[in-house]
Amino acid sequence: MNRPRSLRCLAALAVVALAATACGRSGQGDAPSGSSSQAATGRTAAELLPAQYRQKGVLRVATAVGYPPMEMYEPGTTRLTGVDPDLAKAIAERLKLKLELTNAAFDGLIPGLESGRFDLVMSSMTDSAQRRQAVDFVDYFRTGGVIMTKNGNPQGIKSLTDLCGKTVVLAKGSSNLHIGEEQNAKCKQKMRISQSEDAPTGLLQLDSGRAVATIVDYPVARTFTKKSSAYEVLPTQYGTAPWGIAAAKSQGGLRDAVRKALQELIDNGGYRKILDTWGVGDSAVPEATVNDGQ
Repeated sequence: MNRPRSLRCLAALAVVALAATACGRSGQGDAPSGSSSQAATGRTAAELLPAQYRQKGVLRVATAVGYPPMEMYEPGTTRLTGVDPDLAKAIAERLKLKLELTNAAFDGLIPGLESGRFDLVMSSMTDSAQRRQAVDFVDYFRTGGVIMTKNGNPQGIKSLTDLCGKTVVLAKGSSNLHIGEEQNAKCKQKMRISQSEDAPTGLLQLDSGRAVATIVDYPVARTFTKKSSAYEVLPTQYGTAPWGIAAAKSQGGLRDAVRKALQELIDNGGYRKILDTWGVGDSAVPEATVNDGQ
């Protein structure tokens, strides 16, 4: 997420170190261990799944709503929908498990994973070196953050440099907050940065004139501009990086089974169908990799 998720991305300052994004791709990243070698010899995702998960029969996945089209509530309901819920369901089916999907605060996702409250986190979470100190990632998506302004771009903003000296709203703990703060360190005239809980509340500050720009993940920006003519998206993406499905460091077997399940979905076309349904097929990855961020 270069999430905010861009818009909702990311989390309270207690976990900002984990929320900071990584930029760019670094080849294969850290090689998966253990059962990953078995995955290459023809075993299915369900066969790779550790016995403890088969016995429970449930895959507990956490996400943080408010980041369309990645994760959100279906209008008028509390039903979770979007790219991540749909992909989580498809992965659970490949693993022959029942999906138990939970909405939680973004800043509580990694602590919940570490404590064993969740098995996986799927919430537009950027695969960054800082986060990989706590979790492993199966990378499934690749995107960056873009600048959003009011329609017509009244301040004439063209790049990050043009944000210097201006009031900008960025989501707490998000990779996009990290991008903004890095740019601010270079500014002679500093930005006035306010932090929103998520992308939609950040856009409210644009609506009211309390901020002139924000940075959100590209898929989210596309969704909001499709729904409303009130905003404009600049074309350049910053901090392009993979997003990953997070698994606890202690659960390498589950990580490798999830990687295999994702690869099966890539191979059979189910993965791309889900992304295309939500209009984000351009962010598809060609193969399932582990810890592939910088």
